[in-house]
Amino acid sequence: MLNYFKPAVLLLLLLTLLTGIIYPLVVTAFAQLFYADKANGSLIVDIKGQAVGSTLIGQSFTQAKYFWGRASATSPYPYNASASSGSNLGPTNPDLITTVNTRVKTLQVAESSNKIAVPVDLVTASGSGLDPHISLAAVDYQIKRVAKARNMDENKLHELVNAHTETRQWFVFGEPRINVLQLNLALDQATR
Repeated sequence: MLNYFKPAVLLLLLLTLLTGIIYPLVVTAFAQLFYADKANGSLIVDIKGQAVGSTLIGQSFTQAKYFWGRASATSPYPYNASASSGSNLGPTNPDLITTVNTRVKTLQVAESSNKIAVPVDLVTASGSGLDPHISLAAVDYQIKRVAKARNMDENKLHELVNAHTETRQWFVFGEPRINVLQLNLALDQATR
């Protein structure tokens, strides 16, 4: 029996050392050396050096002077990363239809002079419920409201939007998009 027990304990200790200590340390060191920003949460730091958010997680903006992002499906708080998930409601679910209609009405009130259709990404949540990006159509839909609230020329606002537009990933996947938090921080800086 001791012949089986001794090798089993040695193997347990060796694998614990290898997979529980050495491997995590190597992966952490590699991430910190080559991908430090991503490994540390892709934090966005303001001009005072304070972390104000992450490029990976959306934030709730409701003031007219800011661009609004996608709806969040997390609860009890919006954009709660510890509760990341979609709503799991199908397109014919009455609760989803009511929620989307309420969001459309809210946007139409805020954008009363805008007669174009509300872009779908402004009234639906992403799969994770945390998406920090919106489409160019969603930004264009809000340009007049933000420009008016900031007393800013729409052309200048378009220039700022163009400067913060992210291209397709590897020029192939996805669509051009804008990180709402980064755009709103740049907007605050531009109008100081």
